[in-house]
Amino acid sequence: QLQLVESGGGLVQPGGSLRLSCAASGFTLNYYAIGWFRQAPGKEREGISCISNNGGSTYYADSVKGRFTISRDNAKNTVYLQMNSLKHEETAIYYCAADDAPLMFSLCVPGNYDVWGQGTQVTVPS
Repeated sequence: QLQLVESGGGLVQPGGSLRLSCAASGFTLNYYAIGWFRQAPGKEREGISCISNNGGSTYYADSVKGRFTISRDNAKNTVYLQMNSLKHEETAIYYCAADDAPLMFSLCVPGNYDVWGQGTQVTVPS
């Protein structure tokens, strides 16, 4: 069974950092683009960062450029999102997802990604 599991969320003060992990089971990540998305209460899910299957291409939403870094370790079947200088308005559930089309790197929007994790809560108090 294809499964993604996120970890690393939690409570962090404004300006703090967290590193999220997305571990795959039931399939190897080598062939698939992976994205990180978030959904705040009352808002639509948005794509914040995506990475191609080999890590050669990345995308960042304007709101996170310069503060977030996506990376992957295919040997560990894991993708990471390093988040620095976190803001209160970034409180949300963070999800990782895989595009199940091998070797494709599509737009970093939820509709292009097919296999989703359960999400991890990130809370940045005001």
